[in-house]
Amino acid sequence: MESPLKLSKLNIALVVAAGITACSSQQAPSGSLPAGVTFIEQHQPQGDVVAIPYQKFELANGLTVIVHEDHSDPLVHVDVTYHVGSAREELGKSGFAHFFEHMMFQGSENVADEEHFRIVTEAGGTLNGTTNADRTNYFQTVPVNQLEKMLWLEADRMGFFLDAVTQEQFDIQQATVKNERGQMVDNRPYGRLWERVSQAKYEFGHPYSWPVIGHMDDIDRTTMDDLKNFFLRWYGPNNATLTIGGAVTTKEVLELAEKYFGSIPRGPEVEAMAKSPAQLQENRYISMEDNVHLPLVFISVPTVYAGHPDAPALNVLADILGSGNNSMLYQSLVRPSLAVQASAGHNCMELACNFTMMALAHPAAGKNLADIEAIIRQNLAAIEERGVNDDDLNRAIAAIEARSIFGLQSVAGKVSQLAYNQTFFNQPDRIADILQAYQSVTEDDVMRVYRQYVQDKPGVIMSVVPRGQTHLIAAEDNYTPRVYDPEVDGTESKLADLPMRRATDTFDRSIQPEAAANPAVMVPDTWSMTLANGIEVLATENDETPTSSLLLKIPAGSYYNTTEQAGLASMLASMLNESTENYSTEDMSMALELLGSSVRISAGDKDINVFVSSLTSNLPQTLALVEEKLRRPAFTEEDFNRLKQQQLQGLEHSLKDGGYLASNAYRQLMYGDHSMAMPSGGTIDTITDMTLQDVQAFYQQQFKPAGGSLIAVSNLSQSELTPVLTSFLSDWQGSAESLAFEAPWPEVDTATVYLVHKDDSPHSEIRIGRRALTRDLTGDFYEAYLMNFVLGGNFNSRINLNLREDKGYTYGARSGFSGNEFAGVFTASASVRADVTAASIEEFIYELNRFRTDGITDEELAFMRSAVNQSEALRYETPNAKLGFMAQMQEFNAGPEFTRERNHIVETISQQRINELAAQYLDPAEMVIVVVGDVELVRPQLEALGYPIVEM
Repeated sequence: MESPLKLSKLNIALVVAAGITACSSQQAPSGSLPAGVTFIEQHQPQGDVVAIPYQKFELANGLTVIVHEDHSDPLVHVDVTYHVGSAREELGKSGFAHFFEHMMFQGSENVADEEHFRIVTEAGGTLNGTTNADRTNYFQTVPVNQLEKMLWLEADRMGFFLDAVTQEQFDIQQATVKNERGQMVDNRPYGRLWERVSQAKYEFGHPYSWPVIGHMDDIDRTTMDDLKNFFLRWYGPNNATLTIGGAVTTKEVLELAEKYFGSIPRGPEVEAMAKSPAQLQENRYISMEDNVHLPLVFISVPTVYAGHPDAPALNVLADILGSGNNSMLYQSLVRPSLAVQASAGHNCMELACNFTMMALAHPAAGKNLADIEAIIRQNLAAIEERGVNDDDLNRAIAAIEARSIFGLQSVAGKVSQLAYNQTFFNQPDRIADILQAYQSVTEDDVMRVYRQYVQDKPGVIMSVVPRGQTHLIAAEDNYTPRVYDPEVDGTESKLADLPMRRATDTFDRSIQPEAAANPAVMVPDTWSMTLANGIEVLATENDETPTSSLLLKIPAGSYYNTTEQAGLASMLASMLNESTENYSTEDMSMALELLGSSVRISAGDKDINVFVSSLTSNLPQTLALVEEKLRRPAFTEEDFNRLKQQQLQGLEHSLKDGGYLASNAYRQLMYGDHSMAMPSGGTIDTITDMTLQDVQAFYQQQFKPAGGSLIAVSNLSQSELTPVLTSFLSDWQGSAESLAFEAPWPEVDTATVYLVHKDDSPHSEIRIGRRALTRDLTGDFYEAYLMNFVLGGNFNSRINLNLREDKGYTYGARSGFSGNEFAGVFTASASVRADVTAASIEEFIYELNRFRTDGITDEELAFMRSAVNQSEALRYETPNAKLGFMAQMQEFNAGPEFTRERNHIVETISQQRINELAAQYLDPAEMVIVVVGDVELVRPQLEALGYPIVEM
């Protein structure tokens, strides 16, 4: 099937330099439009220009409708973006836009509570919503036959939401948002950095001076009246953009859009907010102590706003200063091990942008944050002398060009771009303009913006230091932001007394639309061969974009290390990303960046994985660099010592993370004294003892091609790609020992709580589980996956609805089976409020026992069948999705027909079989319970449960 984007002969630089652009036509498409629909423009690419074709319309109520037709896969992505985010909130009501996003999933007049997720999941789709300072969006990707149902859902909550909201729903989501803040902000290292910097940078009352997720006190103050008024003010169709992309026709979309959205009354008019970058007269120093290991300094300097003509030059400046290992900050801070990490960026929002610089100080260097800040400022001053060179510009241009093309690989990615650019610029496709803007940036432009916005300009300097180490801050605080006081700052809401809006329809909205027959799903056609060195190749042609993605797997993963060697495979992967015999680390990075290519090398359980992403026109040059990395690593002491110190500091940092602690403890209980129990990155002891000679010996012994595999997705045909792959690594020979071990079954006390202490933790991490099944594609493991689907395998699962939606204990709870050919486990998990740790465990145990005893219902079985089988339409869309699918085929030596067998299992698995699996694997008496939290707070709760408690 063909995509409308045929770019195989594209050379972007030539296209842009030649001044070729996509055209927008004001000529209406052929055929009559539905009543109430106005044509705005049609946008089609000319020649081989990079563009996203679309047609834009407007309904009589002001709703903008954008349609992008792409018939390459039988799916559709639906996005509704409202031009309202936290910047539109009133003082003292921070977090409301995000809280409202949660409420929009709680049902509407014709969609029952908790039904939105169920309907989309049952349709085989995925969904979510996101909020930032400037907009809120809701989106679904579903098989194309489900389009009408998605528009019915979105229209129902746009036009028929308020009368369905209950106080109970409001209270539960209020708790859920507070859990989200606790988990994602308050309980996360450096989690409050951004909100503290914004509060200090913007004056009191500025739309960006409060966090998107809100302050806890403000969230507590929200009321049902606030919710109703917010909806009436901002959620009108004239403040929204409906963007639909996929295997649809414009005619079909317009008829459905008018049917479901056309009668929704227009809301109040919405005016654009004034651009308002922060205005600072002097540096503002602020600091905080946090439960962290590494001191951090963060500098933020105000600049322009999104879409400003100077933004591209500022982005190039940020690349020069702090992007990648060729950057000035990396060279002056990370390479000499003064910092574990250092970077710079230029972050833009609708009203304001900021130039940012940050560094995580290396404790062993003996520098405080004042020293680190001084080095950052020395780098800023050095730009004046260093200037800008051609490589700086070419690197930035190559990156934006490649990013533009790779962004076209999914319908969701294209729809997101169209929706964003329409919302903020009234120009859905800006790819050609953005490319032209970067192509036009000169060395003088970069130096000009440096002097105008950054050089010697004031900013906010934030220090985050470990508790009890305030002597490390960059400078004493000299600024205290004003904090909202409801007694002083409270005013009457400007949103009060807005009139209700009610649609008048000629059809019954309570009837859920029926979906047409499931679309035919085409499994990727693959071809295979074996390279002379024993590497097995599996490939497929994908002509939607002129790109190639490859995954090379060499059997040298962490399972090949003993427990004393834990982290060795990971260290080898890191060393392969460093200097080679013919390239310094910096030269290698520059060569790849100029090609617009990326190479990522990482260690998994069984393999070292090499992921290559390249424009196809640059694939031979990219593979030559990959071969240099893999065959001729330099293994220098300097690289090793730097990486070793970074890994040690990263491990120290991880010990502040409750999730990391829980995973480590859980693996130890599952696998005992075995390499499967060890963290892939090693431990502080194993990394401390590791030497460069250990890495070299492991490379010489184990890093061999025989037994490896290579998966490729490219727009090249088999005849075109074969010679490219045949020449790749052609002179690399050798084999290593195969992996052969059995995973032990350690003796552990079940029905026991294993408690790990984490200081002052507002949340507790819970893991409940047992050893279970080894992984397969179509056997017991897959059937167990189906069994678990309604228990804890989707948003509407019993466990998540209980702990999140009904109790408000957590931001999310889940369960599932995981494993490989050696071993597997069943695990139920969540991060919960510390004060409900024991109550959460009780609910987990209740749901496990209930499902084990009572089994799956007829309704749940039908839901599972529909959700799993219909989701196949989404499984093969992108190159990465195809790589994942083909990796399964290689791992299990299976042909693509295994998908048909799976579909048959889903259609025929019996209620009895599911209940047998539940009875066999879901007995809590055979499980361990791991809790990571503040022992002083949670132990009394746990003791009341009556389980034995072992502190780890």
